[in-house]
Amino acid sequence: MKYDDRHGGPYDRGGADSYYRRGFNPHYYTGDSIKSTEIPAALMTNNEREAYRAGYEENESIGNHKEW
Repeated sequence: MKYDDRHGGPYDRGGADSYYRRGFNPHYYTGDSIKSTEIPAALMTNNEREAYRAGYEENESIGNHKEW
């Protein structure tokens, strides 16, 4: 499935959380990350939560993590 990968969206945030090893915490932003309203898991639709999961799992599957 193809997900909207816009900066701040659910798919993008899932991938970013995996990349930075922040753990699985579904959320997204209405606009750019940090610069707009954050939408928590409790307010996300099933499709938005699935997009977050897909972004997170895709990044986990390739093992692309920030090296500190």
